[in-house]
Amino acid sequence: MIFSNIIYALILIFLSHVAFAIDTPLKTLSNQDKIIRLATTTSTENSGLLSYLLPIFEGESGYKVHVIAVGTGKALRMGEDGDVDVLLVHALQAEQTFVENGYGLKRYPVMHNDFVVIGDTTDPATIKNSTSIAMAFKKIQSSQSLFISRGDDSGTHKKEIKIWQSSQIEPQGKWYREIGQGMGKVIQMADELGAYTLTDRGTWLSYQDKVNLQILYQGDVSLFNPYGIIAVNPERYTDINVVGANALIRWLRSKQAQQLIVQFKKHGQTLFVPVEASSTTQ
Repeated sequence: MIFSNIIYALILIFLSHVAFAIDTPLKTLSNQDKIIRLATTTSTENSGLLSYLLPIFEGESGYKVHVIAVGTGKALRMGEDGDVDVLLVHALQAEQTFVENGYGLKRYPVMHNDFVVIGDTTDPATIKNSTSIAMAFKKIQSSQSLFISRGDDSGTHKKEIKIWQSSQIEPQGKWYREIGQGMGKVIQMADELGAYTLTDRGTWLSYQDKVNLQILYQGDVSLFNPYGIIAVNPERYTDINVVGANALIRWLRSKQAQQLIVQFKKHGQTLFVPVEASSTTQ
């Protein structure tokens, strides 16, 4: 009987050591798998949208999202280098190229807003009554009115460059300043200098109470601003958390998250329109 008890005790000790040896690395791996590295635009960060949405996703899923807010161009390069798991960005053509080149699995539309031109209330270039965004930009250039460009290869910067090109203008000279900063800092500088700039509506609504600027041009169909989400291709990099990336993609496109996006407002205005509420192809 005593011998049997000793054997039983030794078996329990052995099993406990085996369980500890197995359980510890599994827990470590589980914790690693629960981290999702998200590269996104400064507009989703500056607007407050991510700090509104992500705690809900994290609480429900158990994942932890590490946000890197940069310009879309840099976010895409981080995806190409395998430094992140998933991208939430807003430069449709560049996103499609990213997927076509095998860096991303598939682009999914999530939401959209639009771009607007803001500036000093005196409107020195008189763009307020322009009939197109091209006319507004031509007036800024012809009057040599100060324009602040992000100059950072972001989605907003890419859109701005397209507008100059469609207006057949090469922006250069003292009136045109590229500062290589995010949208928030660009708005602040435009305010300090009484300059014009192009911004997404979401960031503008988050900053409008902090500056003495106003929207001076809006509504051109070319100012449509779609946001897409893309999981980085795990076949290129073995450490991509594609399971976590896909979990975030599914959640952001779910009815719950899309409704939360509708409810996210500043000054009574919706900052982003979810894809469910849009009939526009993105």
